[in-house]
Amino acid sequence: MRTAYKVRVYPTPQQAAVLNRTFGCVRLVWNTVLTWRHARYHTEGKRTSYAETDRYLTELKRDGSHDFLYEVSSVPLQQALRHQYTAFVNFFAGRARYPRHKTRHGRQSATCTRSAFRWKGGRLHLAKTEGPLAFAWSWPGIDPATLTPTTVTISRDPDGRWYASLAVETTADPEPPPTTGAAVGVDVGVSDFAVLSTGEKIANPRHLERKARNLARYQRRMARKQRGSHNRTKTKAKVARAHRKVRDARRDFPHRTSTRLVRDHDVIVTEDLNVCGMVRNRSLAKAISDCGWGEFRRLLEYETARHGHHLIVIDRWYPSSKTCSACGHLLAELSLRTRHWTCPACRTRHDRDINAAKNILAAGRAVSACGADVSPQGSSLRRSAVKQEAQPVRAGIPRL
Repeated sequence: MRTAYKVRVYPTPQQAAVLNRTFGCVRLVWNTVLTWRHARYHTEGKRTSYAETDRYLTELKRDGSHDFLYEVSSVPLQQALRHQYTAFVNFFAGRARYPRHKTRHGRQSATCTRSAFRWKGGRLHLAKTEGPLAFAWSWPGIDPATLTPTTVTISRDPDGRWYASLAVETTADPEPPPTTGAAVGVDVGVSDFAVLSTGEKIANPRHLERKARNLARYQRRMARKQRGSHNRTKTKAKVARAHRKVRDARRDFPHRTSTRLVRDHDVIVTEDLNVCGMVRNRSLAKAISDCGWGEFRRLLEYETARHGHHLIVIDRWYPSSKTCSACGHLLAELSLRTRHWTCPACRTRHDRDINAAKNILAAGRAVSACGADVSPQGSSLRRSAVKQEAQPVRAGIPRL
């Protein structure tokens, strides 16, 4: 299993100068090769392989106007070509959009393989730099001297912080948490981040909304500054720091939530939501993007696979909100504004989200019982076993 450790690094001024020069060369190689590849495809109709881009990089170094490329390590430049080739493979396969040019104002990064760095005694030495690179280790239970990184990615955020991501191949599986025998259905939403079939509601932290006023104030200040001035650079760093706080909070919250759910439950059932289609709604796009449902789903898949638990993803067309979890009655219509409703058949009063979570759990148990795939990966266009019968739900469990 491959594990990555992301640490904060503190380079010296000399090391920072070398790394900034490396970032600039990586960006130049990426943009130049991308332009050449794009023009070659549209003029000659040919696709470009990695070997051809490698030869083009050699010619670029020898043309006399790019001698500064020799001042940095050649490994990050070659890795940039590999990443670009992978990006085009994903684009032609329909998994990603067309690769774009890199800008100097965004996040900068450079990847080094074992031939461009040395890891000895828990200290990192990069090629073309003097002395070890200081970093802060945040895992007290793991001795960095025992690790053997395969790749190291050095990055610099727009707010000026430096990071290093260490990719390590591990053979020992983590110790699984004790089994609880519990199962839970999870219904994600906007008003509440997640509602569980047990009745628990996890509040939506609304990270961007809490920071929106400060972010807007910094952006107005930056808009009034003259372009290219030192004051605009300082204000731009404040804007980047505000965005970084929102980004870090967005990453931390789903990590904590998914970890708690996986540790407390052996089986987790959720819906396969079409997030890309839902964000096309102009009224809810900002709120849905702030929730991070896609990242939460990905973390659930990762945590359940890592700890040996099960994640069941039911079909997105299953009417979980409109079905009564007590008697199985299916409503003809249910508007989004209706948060509570009474079943006309059994007169049971339902909270919309809790009722949906209970139906999701019942549908997940039916999927697992009939032998369907309990942990599908990626965006599923498959029809789950729940949709194989047109009969309504009875007593909270679909009849198959």
